[in-house]
Amino acid sequence: MKSRPASACRVLCASVRFAIDLPSVRTRRLLFGLVVAIYLLAFPYHPSLRSPNELCRLWQARALVDHGTIALNQTIAEYGEVGDLSVVDGVYYPSKAPLLAFAGAPIYAALKLFGPVSELAQVYWSRLLLTVLPSLLLLLVLRRFLLHWLSPLVADSVVATYALGTMAFNYSQMFVSHQLTATLLFLAFYGAWRTVTERRQRWRWLVSGALCGAVVATEYTGAIGVVCLAIYIAWSVLGARAGTWKERALELGRVGGLCTLGAAPLLCGMMAYHQAAFGHPLTTGYQTLADAPFQAWHVGGFYGIGMPDATAFLLSLFSPLRGLFTLSPFLLLAFGGLSKLRTESPPLFGATLALLVGNAYFTSSFAYESWGWTAGPRHLTPMLPFLLLPAGFTLERLFAARSVDATLWRGLAIGLSVSSVVVSGTVAFVNYVPDSQSTSFFGLAWPLFRDGYLPPTVLLLLGLPNPTSGLIVLILLGAVALLIGARLLNGQAREVSIAAALALLAHLGLLASVTSHHEADRRNLAFLEQAWMKRPP
Repeated sequence: MKSRPASACRVLCASVRFAIDLPSVRTRRLLFGLVVAIYLLAFPYHPSLRSPNELCRLWQARALVDHGTIALNQTIAEYGEVGDLSVVDGVYYPSKAPLLAFAGAPIYAALKLFGPVSELAQVYWSRLLLTVLPSLLLLLVLRRFLLHWLSPLVADSVVATYALGTMAFNYSQMFVSHQLTATLLFLAFYGAWRTVTERRQRWRWLVSGALCGAVVATEYTGAIGVVCLAIYIAWSVLGARAGTWKERALELGRVGGLCTLGAAPLLCGMMAYHQAAFGHPLTTGYQTLADAPFQAWHVGGFYGIGMPDATAFLLSLFSPLRGLFTLSPFLLLAFGGLSKLRTESPPLFGATLALLVGNAYFTSSFAYESWGWTAGPRHLTPMLPFLLLPAGFTLERLFAARSVDATLWRGLAIGLSVSSVVVSGTVAFVNYVPDSQSTSFFGLAWPLFRDGYLPPTVLLLLGLPNPTSGLIVLILLGAVALLIGARLLNGQAREVSIAAALALLAHLGLLASVTSHHEADRRNLAFLEQAWMKRPP
């Protein structure tokens, strides 16, 4: 009788050969069809966890519709306590930027037309319409943008890896601001880029400005990205060859005025909200937090942002639990393509560099403990789309080179792309990662799924029980990782395949080696198993 590992290896090899032999157009359609299916089927939610970041916004959406108020007191009395609140004179509000809650109000109002709205229904439809579908739109726009610079093979692979191998997937599957902010920011950039490169009508700057206003009204830290976009616009306008310096300066003034005019309605609305809730247009909910232990994170410096700390910086990027490059090592490829980006588009290089520096400063200057139960340094999510072009440049260079060293680096890049999808995509099916866990993949996701606590999905809500409903999305995720690897390995030497396999195994082996399975791991695992949604409530 043949061993299971040997049989599994043969199945895997046959699957790789099948994927490689598919025509490229069919492979691309299959690849993105699987990505869309995973986005639409995944539903990592557990009602008993009382997800504070989501529910405080959803409760405000209910308050707006049911009681015509931005305060949560009546809604809390009716539907239960939530976290992430601010309090002023005994009146409670979400501590978050307001746009996402206001955008959720029409969805809740529409659901009410069909009768009482359960928490689960509100979470599902709010996520689908405001985080999942916009994220899928972002993937389409990203591909169109990257095809201007990259080959279809590399552009497809980079977008698919971003879709499931980074925090884009995590936060598209939650009713929180991070991935929506990334979508709005990149759409604002894309509109500005097309206006600059194609010399489109000036009124389009109003649209980019409105999107920038939406970024800040969705997530306060999105202002970092808006400043970097302003650098791109200023550099592009002033660096244009046409016209004198005076003419270009006047043009920049007109562009800035149109962008400001476009952003004004949402920014003024946000400040009016601050005035009504917190007593001043520039006072946010983070300055009146209801949870006393969290208040210290926002004291000192500029809204809690002070001098950088090396420990916070290193943990945000390389922590075995939720470091950005630990879960998504594919993103490291971006640093190899920055020089090419500088040559191809100096304004975009300047904006990207400013984005990297600004986000690095923020993540190392704000309290690392404030990230919460997250699958990654969540406030860095809006930066990630801008790393894809330089990452694609790195892949293009490696595929064009013919040296032995390039062969090994090519395999490494392919392996890291596949491992990012495997690790980050799997963790996203859990999405609630305790701070005290040793690692999120082998320390949490793997034991949960091994013990039968498979990912909740839309299929589960429709009545298809686990393990079947959860196995489907895990199989689809594995198929995406397989297709990305197969497409990139097509036509490559055997040494590239070996290097890719070794890179994948090295990443997984490193995560396994730092997983301690200590008492906190076991306690967190037991807690999540108790809270896990096994069937619709």
